[in-house]
Amino acid sequence: MAAVLGLLILILLSVIVNRIGTVALTLTGLSREMARFQARSAFSTTGFTTNETEAIVNHPVRRRIIYSLMWVGNVGLVGVIATTVSTFTTNEGDPYSLGARLGIMATGLALLLALAMSRWVDDQLFRAIGWALKNLTMDEIHDYRNLLHLAEGYSVTEIPVELDNWPIGKRLDELRLSQIGVNVLGIHRADGDFVGSPVGATYVRHGDRLIVYGSRKDVRRFNESRGEGDGARAFQRLVDDRAPEVAAAAERRLEEERRRMRRRQENEKQ
Repeated sequence: MAAVLGLLILILLSVIVNRIGTVALTLTGLSREMARFQARSAFSTTGFTTNETEAIVNHPVRRRIIYSLMWVGNVGLVGVIATTVSTFTTNEGDPYSLGARLGIMATGLALLLALAMSRWVDDQLFRAIGWALKNLTMDEIHDYRNLLHLAEGYSVTEIPVELDNWPIGKRLDELRLSQIGVNVLGIHRADGDFVGSPVGATYVRHGDRLIVYGSRKDVRRFNESRGEGDGARAFQRLVDDRAPEVAAAAERRLEEERRRMRRRQENEKQ
């Protein structure tokens, strides 16, 4: 009887682990149905050779979730086999006959199947697991490399502010770094303090390390110009260097908007 209960508990844990994997994959941006399919495929170690495979393996967070599901699935498979063999083995001293054990196991499996197929139970588990993953997990669920397009020419970089740099003593709103394609995400102060998401009234001091985000080209230009003595001239040069790129980007957006309007007009005529 203990083997039967152990088998049912293992199956219940397998269902819960599948749900956790499904919710975790959903939080990375997959649809609920696709996340469920990928989680079940990985947990059962049957593989997931679908068109979405590249979206899984190229995403570090999804890849880690799939790897964990495969590992737990292999361990669970061994446990299920062992307890199943024990269930069908006649144990001396067990008051339940083989038929009774099979009946109890069949009833338990039917209940677990009903629970697993229940939409209401699935929704409640989904909400509970989603809340737990968002509020209790120690690992970030987001893939910031893809979120910030770091593989497409953008970067997050730390830039030190030295004594002769022109940004020293100025407020962020005075620097107008966003006009040259650079955004300050945070500031490490020389005394160890950290200013996260600094506002425009935040001053830049000697010894600061600016955490900046932008295209690699814009960040490199700013980093190379910070040592120039004339800050106004350096800033204007950065604006002028970036002007052709800004104009080209604006022209591309305008052309895309024109194409959308033409498609909308064609659809309305049809």
